[in-house]
This record gives sequence, structure tokens and C-alpha cells, in this order.
Amino acid sequence: MEAILAGIRDKIDLIDDQILALLNERMAHVREVGRLKRANGAVIYRPEREKQILDRLGRLNAGPLNEKAIEAIFLEIFAASRNFELPERIAYLGPEGSFTHQAAESRFGAVSDYIALSSIQAVFESVDTGRCRFGVVPIENNREGSVHETIDLLIATDVKIAAEIPMDIHFTFASREDRVPHIRKVYSKDIAFRQCKRFLEEYFGERDDVELIPVESTSRAARLAAEEPHSAAVCARVAAQIHGLPVLFDNIEDSSDNRTRFLILAKNFVNQPVKGSKTTIVVRLAGDTQAGSLANFLNDFNQAHINLSKIESRPAKQNKKFTYWFFIEFDGHFEDEAVAPVLARHRDSIKWIGSYVKLV
Repeated sequence: MEAILAGIRDKIDLIDDQILALLNERMAHVREVGRLKRANGAVIYRPEREKQILDRLGRLNAGPLNEKAIEAIFLEIFAASRNFELPERIAYLGPEGSFTHQAAESRFGAVSDYIALSSIQAVFESVDTGRCRFGVVPIENNREGSVHETIDLLIATDVKIAAEIPMDIHFTFASREDRVPHIRKVYSKDIAFRQCKRFLEEYFGERDDVELIPVESTSRAARLAAEEPHSAAVCARVAAQIHGLPVLFDNIEDSSDNRTRFLILAKNFVNQPVKGSKTTIVVRLAGDTQAGSLANFLNDFNQAHINLSKIESRPAKQNKKFTYWFFIEFDGHFEDEAVAPVLARHRDSIKWIGSYVKLV
């Protein structure tokens, strides 16, 4: 058997040598692309181009690698390539080990320069002022709804949406204690307690000696559990790993359909039109006190056969009247033949936030 294994390992080593040579050859071409982009002031990050590559590879794939494995491998290659072209700093809603951190790394890789910030507003400010090239923030959870602070800041600033990141949210139960009966404190964020209610009731519902302690983040929960005996955390797996906290149970959330959508923010960013794009706008209707003003606006999209995927009202906050901005998402790129005339018709009422590859 050892001789057979040695032969297989020799073949794997040879393939690895070929992969390394091809990656370095790819990076030589990436270097040339970076030189041309810098000379022309072009943006390095092109999510629509990356999506085209992933789609093409998915069509070519004959297995045994599945689609998710291919995406994970090539997203890391893309991230290494971008840093090779021009290292870029990414801000995200922290702390380190948060789900937003996990979402950022899923697109920008492990080698990028990350800055964890304490608020969504701080992420927007870092992008708006140019301190960071990109920012990553949550926009909505399919169980808890929209993140209103993100929507309000998209309305109030000139920051644009470069891309979206849909991510399944899985919680782990982590502790230095190897037996559940030894645990006396469980730390987590309040929303995590709600989303893992069934697990907590099954394991601790009959016990009077266990305290559920809400803290500001699941990452802080992991740090506290790592420092205190007889304690545990409901947190993201990445937070447990960062703080060296052993995971006792994985996927403890009540619903396997728990998903959060994150946004990649940038300043002065425009994606090229590709099939499967979506667009985000905010609208302030001049005649919003007149009957039918919103219905007439939406009817223009209906007549152009444009699918609206989200509409939400937010207070305009400009006077004592109850007036609103409407946050709207729809299928298509702002330059599409069907979309452009509708937006032009209402150009005085619309603020364009971004057109990007649709992933949800």
C-alpha cells in the first residue's frame, strides 16, 4: 500500500508544481493588466468580470469539484491577483471575527488589508473620504429585515454599491468546557440568542444555574468565553477560531434558511453592463403629497417590464412633514435599453446608488 500511496503522492506533487507554474504565469498577465489600469486610472476590482469567469468555469466543469469549491478557490485567486495589481484597504463593520468580517474575506481573500470599524457610519465615512477603497456592511437579513442605518447612509452620502454578498448565517456553540453541564454563562448578541432559541431551550431551558448574557457582538462573546471558566459563546465559527475557542456544536440556528445580504461599498464606482445585473436607486417624488404619485412612478417600471425586487420607505428627515425617500431595487443595469428611458424620465427624482451583478 505504501508504494501505491507514494506513487499517487508523486502525481499530486507534479500537478501542484504545474498549478504553481500556471498561477505565476497568470500573475504575470495580472501585472500587465494592473500596469494598464494604473496608467488609465481604471478600477482594479471588477466584480462583474469575476462573475463572468466563475460562470464560464462552471459551464466547463466536469467534476468532481462542485460549484462552491470552484468559487472558493478562484475567489482567493482573484483576491491575490487584486493585491498583486494594487493592494487595497477594506473597511468592515467589526469587530474582527464578525459575520461582516467573514463576508469581506469571502470576496477580498485572506491577504487583503482589513480595518474593523465600530459602526456602519464609520465604514461609510472611511469609503467616502478615501481612507479605504472599499467597505463592507450588512443591508438585510431574511428573518430580521432591513438594516435601516445602511439604507439611510446610502441616501445621505455619495457612496455607491459595487457588489452584493449573500451569505448563509451559521452559529456555533463554543466553549473551553468539554461538558455542557459545566457551563454557567452563555454570551452572545441578542439577535443570535433569538435565532438560536430552540437550541438554547433544549440544552439549558430546564436549568436555573445558567445565565444568558447579551453583549454587543458575537465576536466579543467568543473573547469573553475564551477568558472566563464555565462560560460559552454563541458565535460565528471564525470568531471561535480567532479566539482559540473549541467548537462543541455547529449550525445551532433555528432555521437553515437564515441568510444575510452584505454590500461592498465604493466611491465613484461603475460596473459594466452584464446579463443578470440589478440596480439600486432612491427616489424622492416631487408630488409625493398627490394621490397616485408613487403608483404612477411604479407603473412606468411595470410598462417597461422591469421587475422590482424591493421597495422600502425611509423618512426624508428634512422638515416637520411626513415625507419619504423610497429605496428601490430592480432587475437590470441602469444602461440597459429598457431601463435607461425610465430613469431618464424621472431623473430629477432619482438618486442612482449602483448597478451590480445580481447574486440573490
